[in-house]
Amino acid sequence: MKTQFQDKVNDIFEIANNLRGPYRPNQYGRVILPMTVLRRLDCVLEPTREKVQKAYAKHEDKSQEALEKILNKAAGDGFQFHNVSKLDFRTLAADPTHLAQNLIQFIESFSPKARRVLKSFKFHEQIEKLDESNRLYLVVKKFSELDLHPDRVPNQEMGYIFEELIRKYNEDANETAGDHFTPREVIRLMVNILFTGDGDRLSRKRYAPSIYDPTCGTGGMLAAAEDYLHESYPDARPELFGQDFNPESYAICGSDMLIKGHSIEHIVFGDVLGDGKTGDGFPDENFDYMVANPPFGVEWKPEKDSVWDEFKNDGFSGRFGAGTPAIDDGSFLFLQHMISKMKPVNPDAGGAASGGSRIAIVFNGSPLFSGDAVAGEIEAQNSAESNIRRWILQNDWLEAIIALPNQLFYNTGIFTYLWIVTNRKPEHRRGRVQLINAVDFYIKMTKSLGDKRNRIGEPTEDEPDLPGHVGQITRVYADFRHDDERTIKSNGGSKSVVTSKIFDNTDFAYRKITVERPLRLRFEITEEGIDRLKTIKAFENLAISKKKNKKERQALEAAGVAFQESIIELLHAFPAGKVWMNREQFLSDLMELAKTEKIKLNKGPRDAIVKAIGQRDPEAEICHDKHGDPEPDPELRDTEYVPYKRDIDDYFDAEVKPYVSDAWIDRSKTDAQDGQVGIVGYEIPLNRHFYVYEPPRPLSEIEAEIAELEKSIVNELREVVAS
Repeated sequence: MKTQFQDKVNDIFEIANNLRGPYRPNQYGRVILPMTVLRRLDCVLEPTREKVQKAYAKHEDKSQEALEKILNKAAGDGFQFHNVSKLDFRTLAADPTHLAQNLIQFIESFSPKARRVLKSFKFHEQIEKLDESNRLYLVVKKFSELDLHPDRVPNQEMGYIFEELIRKYNEDANETAGDHFTPREVIRLMVNILFTGDGDRLSRKRYAPSIYDPTCGTGGMLAAAEDYLHESYPDARPELFGQDFNPESYAICGSDMLIKGHSIEHIVFGDVLGDGKTGDGFPDENFDYMVANPPFGVEWKPEKDSVWDEFKNDGFSGRFGAGTPAIDDGSFLFLQHMISKMKPVNPDAGGAASGGSRIAIVFNGSPLFSGDAVAGEIEAQNSAESNIRRWILQNDWLEAIIALPNQLFYNTGIFTYLWIVTNRKPEHRRGRVQLINAVDFYIKMTKSLGDKRNRIGEPTEDEPDLPGHVGQITRVYADFRHDDERTIKSNGGSKSVVTSKIFDNTDFAYRKITVERPLRLRFEITEEGIDRLKTIKAFENLAISKKKNKKERQALEAAGVAFQESIIELLHAFPAGKVWMNREQFLSDLMELAKTEKIKLNKGPRDAIVKAIGQRDPEAEICHDKHGDPEPDPELRDTEYVPYKRDIDDYFDAEVKPYVSDAWIDRSKTDAQDGQVGIVGYEIPLNRHFYVYEPPRPLSEIEAEIAELEKSIVNELREVVAS
């Protein structure tokens, strides 16, 4: 299949070469993608074309709704589209003179739902441009010779062709190919794990699980999920739902759904994070299974206002009640949206009727640890990733996270992570999370595709000797063992690695406590201190008046200047070199001298003097507030992250007090949910749990290698000189 698939792709790329001149390479997709879809639809409808035309002639006087059903049935069993035109690609190519108008007529002869999908390509504009540049006939003629009938090109292979075309043309246009589709082996792994353990549910007679992808692209994940069910559970009748904001991807996915007999109403165009017409395409739907590879590391500024409005106004009755992540990565918004689509659980119902949902979603590393523990609505509008993790884990929805190899994706070489989220964990997984280390389950590709240099191994007809990494990772997940160590094959070798660890949900929790240390100030009147005083706002304001009356304002400002000068004279009156190590004593002496000099120092200028003259000194005495308690020094304020399961006071006495004996915990900062000291946060340091220390090579070995390199360089230089 691999060879045939690539041959078809190469044939289409050859056709694209005819566009050179009127189109730049990064614009070829505007023509090639819709033409490929049209040719595919043309081939699908070919066997029943005459039957549809006869049915149309016989029933064209019927209502639109009745005619639609009749013609769809004539087009093919389970089809939800048809074309009443007598034209096809061969007859189009046979009439070059009228090709442009005939091609438009051919497109307009599709049924309304199909036309709505095809409209997303905006292909009519390209037909005119192709015709004017004498390229239309060349392109249509070449496509008419390309056989894309399902008997020769199965649906799965056609999906691969669409994926490769989109990858190529988005890469040429310097766009993000990863926004549109995911490597096939990653999809297969996601689908395998999504359905693992659900055999009893899926094998029920005529069970119709709903499968949803909110960023469906060309529909690759939905198609793979359907193929898996057809192969493993033939009685299942999956219903597929998807949404995408890229017009070409939406059109391709919609066309594929039409061909497979799925409802086109279940594929929606729009930005799932938006609101109104562009937002959630299924506001009243919940789904059994959900899969997604949302754009990660992408700003969500265009959706900011609608997301924040929903967060503030709807809270947990909306989609984003747990908070919003940093504006530069909306990954957690997509997951929250999917969680809002989970079916409620009714354990007493049993089987599929018990409800609940399962989610598989691909993330980068950021959602594991980004964001700090925060409290309050304002903070939760920005960098609330920790709060979102807390919400997911405290509800016991996170089942597993799988660390995938790097360089798997076409547009990025970074490590990625597969999250499995569900509200119907089996009994043995409740209250626990499985972390899986699959970073070594890969083989090198013979030829890179963009940034994709690795792939997860899976045997195929063409490559039967590949390691079965997809199955191995699935088994690691299913076995659910702590410290599970396995030998894996990768790139012709093998190695033993720890693949799985099991944790309690609270193992990822911590309390962020605020540690204070006392303010200690020494005081000495110096010219530098007096110069600082002159720049302090409270001191400057003594000589500023906001009176509108000019005469009054000038008088007040003059009095203020005189007052400033008297304060400076007062400070100069202190003995040179006198040092105070106690703030209360300094203030007492200051006020006593001011009283003697008949200068009234109220709080504003007094605080300005303390700020300018006082300097931090660890040898000075502690400053106290009006209640006699030590006053904290903001510059020495620190935070400690205490493991949730550890007693805070024990931790403080062991980890803080021995190093800063005068420190204390600010117990006023308590968590809103449990009222205990410290704000509760969550992070998942997956890589740390699987880190294996590798000692550096012996120095003698490194020195010997350097010596060999030096000899090699000297020999090469001699050869150059000799020649």
